[in-house]
Amino acid sequence: MTHLLYQVDSFTQVPFSGNPAAVCWLDQPEDDHWMQQVAAEMNLSETAFVYPEQDSLRLRWFTPAVEVELCGHATLATAHMLWQTKRMPDGKPIEFESLSGTLTATPVGQAIELDFPIAPAHETVPVDGLLESLGLGEVLFCGKNQYDWLIEIASPQAIRQLQPNFSLLRPLDARGVMVTAQSYDTKYDFISRFFAPAAGIDEDPVTGSAHCVLGAYWSQKLGKSKLAAYQASARGGELEVEIRNDRALLRGHAVTVAKLELLV
Repeated sequence: MTHLLYQVDSFTQVPFSGNPAAVCWLDQPEDDHWMQQVAAEMNLSETAFVYPEQDSLRLRWFTPAVEVELCGHATLATAHMLWQTKRMPDGKPIEFESLSGTLTATPVGQAIELDFPIAPAHETVPVDGLLESLGLGEVLFCGKNQYDWLIEIASPQAIRQLQPNFSLLRPLDARGVMVTAQSYDTKYDFISRFFAPAAGIDEDPVTGSAHCVLGAYWSQKLGKSKLAAYQASARGGELEVEIRNDRALLRGHAVTVAKLELLV
């Protein structure tokens, strides 16, 4: 049986920027090992698999190394693909069942809005080796939720210049580490980068799930509910984050760049 995969650049309007994800439509569930092998073959930060499950859609995400509980850019890519291929009606919200509960994607003009849960980071002392692996000394904030570390530093320029030691970062007990700073550019409220070598991704280009945490953090710090964000990876990506009670609304664009047929 063959399967179609679509490669979609998320959180961007420009091809070959933002965060690429592969999206695979399945008529029925496939073996977990097969899905992990496909994700390793695609070798993108995430490969999403979506298939009917009773009266809903099941959505799962795999890095080249592991399955993850939440992924923003691959959810955005999946919704974009479903509307573009007419598998779902234009203009209608899509609900996905996932390891993080029910997630909703809604078209908003030319953008897509994702409704995601927030798992806020709580301030804590950095574990041994964390700051050293990032080449950082004193930081403004260090916190952690059940998935990731969150570190704020003073300079957005320093964010862009970070050169982590991934061999030191990889053994740390977390999916990843987000490093953030308030933006000097008035176009954005904050910038960030996200490193996840333990999940098989040294640096993720644009991380939707991390912006649920970042949005909640900066919303409280800056006293505003709607924020403009830029992830300063080599590819770069931008999104809008709105905090509404215990949910984060992530808004961004997507561009399909490739369609391929999987023969095995």
